[in-house]
Amino acid sequence: MSRSSNSFGSRLAIACYAWWVKKFTKNVPPLPPGPPGLPILGNLPFLQPDLHRYFTKLSQIYGPIIKLQLGSKTCIVVSSASVAKEVLKDHDAIFANRDPPTVAIIGTYGACDMVWRPNGPEWRKLRRLVVSEIMSNRSLDDCYALRRREVRAMVKDIYGKVGSPVNIGDQMFLTSLDVILSVLWGGSLHGEERSRLGIEFRQFVVEFVELLGAPNISDLFPFLTRFDLQGYQTRMEKASTWFDEIFESVIAHRIKFDQPDVGEGKKKEQKKDFLQLLMELNQQGDYKSSLSKSETKALLLDVIIAGTDATSISLEWAMTELLRHPDKMRRAVEELDSVVGDQNIVEEFHIPQLVYLNATVKETFRFHPPIPLLVSHRPSATCTVAGHTIPKDSRVLLNAWMIQRDPEFWEHPLRFEPERFLQDAEKGNYQGNNFHFIPFGSGRRICAGIPLADKMVTNVLATLLHSFEWKTPDGTKPDIHEKFGFALKKTEPLVAIPAARLSNSEQYQ
Repeated sequence: MSRSSNSFGSRLAIACYAWWVKKFTKNVPPLPPGPPGLPILGNLPFLQPDLHRYFTKLSQIYGPIIKLQLGSKTCIVVSSASVAKEVLKDHDAIFANRDPPTVAIIGTYGACDMVWRPNGPEWRKLRRLVVSEIMSNRSLDDCYALRRREVRAMVKDIYGKVGSPVNIGDQMFLTSLDVILSVLWGGSLHGEERSRLGIEFRQFVVEFVELLGAPNISDLFPFLTRFDLQGYQTRMEKASTWFDEIFESVIAHRIKFDQPDVGEGKKKEQKKDFLQLLMELNQQGDYKSSLSKSETKALLLDVIIAGTDATSISLEWAMTELLRHPDKMRRAVEELDSVVGDQNIVEEFHIPQLVYLNATVKETFRFHPPIPLLVSHRPSATCTVAGHTIPKDSRVLLNAWMIQRDPEFWEHPLRFEPERFLQDAEKGNYQGNNFHFIPFGSGRRICAGIPLADKMVTNVLATLLHSFEWKTPDGTKPDIHEKFGFALKKTEPLVAIPAARLSNSEQYQ
């Protein structure tokens, strides 16, 4: 009797549990599909080095939104424009947070910068400051002379190397760095200092960006963070310390310079650069506008990293593709000769008239997005996207590399064809409303530096093509093999030999 009662009770309990599960979960959408994994490790053992290509293969099997379990981290990968729109527009507020890796928190003063900081009043304060003080049309116009000075210095430098191999990536990085430093605190690098400090800057910028994309086991199993098993945290601390020393030195110099008794005792009236503005906001005003010293340095770091690495990578890819396609190089040069002429130099006011060159830049962003998986998003609440449940605090990646090669939208997507943007100008809109073309993201976390990137990449590329003829050392096409990371770089650096193409030597001064 007792045994029968226990059996009946057990069956009743199971039936009640099944009823409860069915009642309260029948309306909960399933998680996105994905490949099977192992206990504890999940899909980690099966990851392939080129994640953007690996995720593309998986999406062709499981669909435009997939789930992978990477240790304790649930990772969602979006690979279609329609699903990207749901994430970046329809549910923008929920996905407005980032999922910073451990090294990013270390490198950006506890993630108090604009890139990794959580969505909220503090983040909006930083973004508003950058957009209004650096990226506004007024600010960009005000610092045009600085940009022009550094681009002309680049021309003079390359002119001195005519007939010799030039590492395009290195050259573009130094030019971008000179421009960014001029905008930030009025300084640029010259002579021996340019060579020495420029090399160090590139070394630590490359290290910083590579660490952001490195597969750190501490991010997947947080209890291992304190052991730093791969040494990534230690390396980031070293890079962060180097940048911090630079910032401290510049800030100290600026404080000394701003003292009223320096020199003649009076400072000349001058336009405030970005650093001066940040320092005035440092712990001044109300909490809505004041900045801590860490926030000041974190913002400087954001602008330097984005303004040098992404810009130089895009310019190197653009030159690579043009050297691979001489007909397109010829068309771009003919347009420059028509618009600029052979007795003038490229100026930024020429840019709107350079229709084909602008199309070439857009095609470079499409074919070689600087950050192939964009910067990760982290939902602040569990929500439904494309009929699937996206768990709170999961890591959401958008495969821009695949979205921008979708054959259902892009004709001949694996060809480098700037002409596609001449036929349909709206396809080239990457300001955030065209979810087939999102090299800089979309929504409230879209890259704030688009205006400066537009001017820098287009102007420098136009200047390179107008001032010089280029060829590879062995006369062959450069390869387009990629090195996956947080940023998508060339595996082998592009080396090309310049020849002066303008008859007036004063155009190279």
